[in-house]
Amino acid sequence: MKLTNKQQKYLRAEAQALKPIFQVGKNGVNPNLVTQVRDALEARELIKITILQNCPEDKGQVAQKLSERSESTLVQVIGFTIILFKPAKENSNYMLPEA
Repeated sequence: MKLTNKQQKYLRAEAQALKPIFQVGKNGVNPNLVTQVRDALEARELIKITILQNCPEDKGQVAQKLSERSESTLVQVIGFTIILFKPAKENSNYMLPEA
């Protein structure tokens, strides 16, 4: 799903109140983490993930891998924090602005 600038801005604003619920550490992006991220996206739609200093992979690569493998949209990478979004199939909590 491709987001417009307005939609990204809206999701970034919504994500400010969220706390990171996952941490990517020395094991990097593994299948277990991807499964947990998928489940969290199904339940919450918008999540924050923190990349720890001991992660061997580049933060851009981690963000790209997580968004591809969890079939979600990368909203933003800022510092060591990733914001991912996957709209719910029904009853979305987020009303994205139109283009």
